[in-house]
Amino acid sequence: MPLALLALAVGAFGIGTTEFVMMGLLPDVADDLHVSIPTAGHLVSAYALGVVIGAPLLAAATARMSRRTVLISLMGLFVVGNALSAFAPGYDSLLAARFLSGLPHGAFFGVGAVVATNMVAPERKARSVSLMFLGLTVANIAGVPVATLMGQHLGWRATFLGVGAIGLAAIASLALLIPHDHSQAPAVGLRRELAALRSLPVWLALGTTVAGFGALFSAYSYITPMLTDSAGYADSSVTLLLALFGVGATIGNLVGGRLADHAMRPTLFAGLTSLVLVLALFPLLMTTAWGGALAVVLLGIAAFVTGSPLNLMVMEKAAAGPSLASSANQAAFNMANAGGAWIGGLALTAGFGATSPALAGAVLAVLGLVVAGVAAMVDARRAPQTTGRERVVATHVPRTAAEAGARH
Repeated sequence: MPLALLALAVGAFGIGTTEFVMMGLLPDVADDLHVSIPTAGHLVSAYALGVVIGAPLLAAATARMSRRTVLISLMGLFVVGNALSAFAPGYDSLLAARFLSGLPHGAFFGVGAVVATNMVAPERKARSVSLMFLGLTVANIAGVPVATLMGQHLGWRATFLGVGAIGLAAIASLALLIPHDHSQAPAVGLRRELAALRSLPVWLALGTTVAGFGALFSAYSYITPMLTDSAGYADSSVTLLLALFGVGATIGNLVGGRLADHAMRPTLFAGLTSLVLVLALFPLLMTTAWGGALAVVLLGIAAFVTGSPLNLMVMEKAAAGPSLASSANQAAFNMANAGGAWIGGLALTAGFGATSPALAGAVLAVLGLVVAGVAAMVDARRAPQTTGRERVVATHVPRTAAEAGARH
């Protein structure tokens, strides 16, 4: 695997840290800016909104630019957003800075996935994507806990300065390691990029992302009350348990990337099926401390096995506009974040118990399986027609010299 993937992973590490660290800093931010914790929670939503809006918008706007230049520019915007967050004088300015920080997120992963797959052989494409996303999953193991501790001891502003420093390191890595010969975007233009999104298989793949990762966030958004109220953990133990989720996500990401290179669709189906089973077992696993820890690890593995195959599938179905399609997949991921948390919250509000968000997530994972099944059937119907056309072209032999000349 090319060393340049390390540069993409460093950027992913910084992005993953700034995305998830706010959840651990909410009490400190709320106290310092004199707002309630629910109001401070809007800072999480502002970042997610920035991802959803910025992912397709920035990918489309930079369609004709060198991908190397795009990646460096997006990371520059990321640094600016985190610096503004660190020096925000009040809540409203911090809200705007968090939105700005989220804008480059989806486009970075979208363009980065295209660059990663262009640098390796076809049979290693999924693994290259998984190695880029390794930075995101490792952020949950090391980046988020360390950044949270930094914020608690040095102040939350120091956390965003630290994340900005990671962004600067990523810019230097991208400039040094991303080769020019693998970073040039084909001159397809915005119209062709947008046309690639009109394909039904692309939208089915995006729908699978929304349902599958919606299942994850339905449970993960409320993992803390599950661990404390059901599994019996103290509040002080939750940070370590969330790091265990990062371990599971890292394992699932690497395994999913390797398996998807051999069998992309079976890997996707296996990941979604395992996600259904893990979430359905949450009420049983969360009755003991060891079961709760196991549930957290298994949730990370099952959910992130599907990450690489889903991203690669979207890119293949939108071959004419892979950067925009891959960025749209990141927007779908954040829509899943918001939608899954909302659905899990409905289950809690209805009084179904602390582990009910996991059962709601299991239903969403089943929906993801259904959408993936429909996508498979659509591909199966289109395949014979394509094969038939290819066979006609391949087997046609000129009958006369004149015909042969005309064909040349």
